[in-house]
Amino acid sequence: MSDFHAPVDDILYSLDHIADAARIPDWDIDTAKEILSHFAQLAEGVIAPTNADGDTQGSQLINGRVRLPDRFKDAFAQLADGGWQGASVPEEYGGMALSPLITSGISEIFSGANHSLQMVCNLVPGAAKTLMSYGTDAQKSEWLPKLADGRALSTMCLTEPQAGSDLAAIQCRAEPLGDDWILNGEKIFISGGDQNLTETILHLVLARSEQSSSGVKGLSLFICKPQLSVSVSRLERKLGLHASPTCHMLFENAKAELVGELGQGLAAMFTLMNHARIDVALQGVGHAARAADLAQRYADDRIQGRKADGTKTRLSDHADVMRMLSRQHWLAATARAACHMTLAEMELSQRPALIEFLTPLCKIMGSEAGIEAADLGIQIMGGYGYLTEYGMEQIWRDARITAIYEGANGIHRRALARRGIRPEGGADEFAQFIHSFATEHDELSKRLVDWERQKEALKAAENPDERAFEFSETAIELMTLAARKKIRATLEQCPNPRRFTE
Repeated sequence: MSDFHAPVDDILYSLDHIADAARIPDWDIDTAKEILSHFAQLAEGVIAPTNADGDTQGSQLINGRVRLPDRFKDAFAQLADGGWQGASVPEEYGGMALSPLITSGISEIFSGANHSLQMVCNLVPGAAKTLMSYGTDAQKSEWLPKLADGRALSTMCLTEPQAGSDLAAIQCRAEPLGDDWILNGEKIFISGGDQNLTETILHLVLARSEQSSSGVKGLSLFICKPQLSVSVSRLERKLGLHASPTCHMLFENAKAELVGELGQGLAAMFTLMNHARIDVALQGVGHAARAADLAQRYADDRIQGRKADGTKTRLSDHADVMRMLSRQHWLAATARAACHMTLAEMELSQRPALIEFLTPLCKIMGSEAGIEAADLGIQIMGGYGYLTEYGMEQIWRDARITAIYEGANGIHRRALARRGIRPEGGADEFAQFIHSFATEHDELSKRLVDWERQKEALKAAENPDERAFEFSETAIELMTLAARKKIRATLEQCPNPRRFTE
């Protein structure tokens, strides 16, 4: 397998020239470069070498406790010792308080190096943000320093056997017990529900606190520490992410603390979920970039045939291979651009409706970019792409989940078609956003007109769901065209512009 090469230059180019990060107060590209370069050294030298071994060994449930692959413990220790777990945590709690734009670069690199380990570690930023927004002073003081220095990792306990995307169906019960609460129920598909990397775990659990209230109104968010009454009944066997423990968890009279207001659990949990959705998009970007790099290096080295003059031809010289390589690079670059543009809008905090529209769009774009780029990589490498030792098939297996978790992509398409077209839903702001990239009569402006027609038809439709796929696909096309236009306009600053052929 080719060594992992962190795409630091591509990330910095996207932040600086595509997302125009200089608009954001206190942004400094040199600082970003220094930080990402330091993390890249750790990712290339320590984290990435654990990826293939971790996939082979996998996580194990032994005597009721989860053990991660052997090499993960040292990699995590170095990650924590470097302060990287606290990258987004405020300084007063021992963190670095880095910009979300910088931490997005860390997340992409981490995902490309070892998605399984990233999955276990990277719910921390969302958990920290949730505590900062909804936690008590005591909860912040207890948990934020532990999350920052690596003494604790966190989970997000939402899904239940009968409650997947429909959170209104949650049955896990929360009952008052003095000043605290007790939880009873089960949660499934919990990443990192148990592990042997940290001394403790912060479980954020969504449970029904008001038994008489149906739907989401009776849901509250709770902190639940590891205890004898919280157990893992099994680890799921999966297509990919073998090293990331996906746990079926039981809560049996487990003591817990309320986070935020009673009955407002979904609002608090959405703080965590929205971070996770952008993070999943970046996982997809990480896979797309890794797949493109792996395929490009293989195709540049592989001799395949001869030219008319008798000289040897590289695989990357063949037209169809060039087409697929170019597609991979464009997939990574445009999905990355969408994420960075969205994060820049979040930092500016001037267009909340636009952010609400862009977030699910990024999740779809990033996840599908990773899957398609890995699939193309297998095709480019041929039989070697299908072999385990070359790594491309693991990229495909690991990337495949990103279109499913944190809301299946079909759910996000439906949300764009239903909530997006409401007055506050963001579709109108998205149209204005795209219009800022267009020029008269160019392809982008023409497709925007088409999309505006789709939007009006959607508003009048009896069942918007039937038009959701077309509506969201055109929105993705618009975002892609806008990103491509900025990339073409800044090719002189782009690292290795030969990748972006048409």
